[in-house]
Formats: sequence, C-alpha cells, structure tokens
Amino acid sequence: MVLHVLSQIWKSGGLIERDQSDGQLELKNHENIPAEVLKAAEPIFNQIEEWFKFSEEASAADKTLMKMVHQACGWQHNPKLNEWICADVDSLMLFMEWQETLAKNGWNDIYEDYRQYENEASNIMKKKLYESAVLYANQNK
Repeated sequence: MVLHVLSQIWKSGGLIERDQSDGQLELKNHENIPAEVLKAAEPIFNQIEEWFKFSEEASAADKTLMKMVHQACGWQHNPKLNEWICADVDSLMLFMEWQETLAKNGWNDIYEDYRQYENEASNIMKKKLYESAVLYANQNK
C-alpha cells in the first residue's frame, strides 16, 4: 500500500523529502497530486515515514536497486540511471535476471517491498549491478 501511494504521488509530480530545518517529511508540488491520493496517504503516514527511514539508511547497493525499480515502474525518473542502463545491455540483462530471481522467490507485486524476497543469488546480482553503476558513473563524469 505504501509504495502504491508513493508511486501515485511521484507520478503526479509530487516530491517528498526531508526538511533540512526540522527533519520532518515535506511534500512538495502537492497541488499536482489528486485529492484522493492525498487522502489515501494520511492514514498511512507512519508507514510512509518508516519507508523513507529505510530508504535513507539503506546501503548504496540497495539505494541503487530501489532507484532502478522506481525507474522501471515509471514512478521516478532518473536520467543518469536511465542513460547507464540503456548504454550497458549486460547490466540491463542482469537487472532483469535479478527481477526474475525475486519473482521465483514470490515477488509478484511491484507495490510490495521486494527486500523480503531477496536471497543469496539476488544479493550477488545486486552487488554486481551496484558495482557496474559505480564503474559507469566514474567513467562518464
């Protein structure tokens, strides 16, 4: 439910980030977000807060994979990530293999947190994807 609501916010042009002055989550571009989405977000605010806390504390590899999933789902656009994945077909194929591995482990809903479906094989792929992203970024500065 959290990712579904967040995806609707992001696709509407909304942005949620931490306010630097008080550390609270701040919703920007709220005027672009349909009222029904805002209404759906209210009762799950604590869950949204938990999701952001995890995403902020996640490892660099986990952050990269979250960005890749968000890009692939069309929730949040990341031009640099898109450039990398389009230029590096091996990484694109590895990302697809990673998703397939999670699907075999039971992940069949993009709005469900994929982390509970990870295993040793998917973690190896995640590490390789992260290393490939870093290598690409360093080569294309």
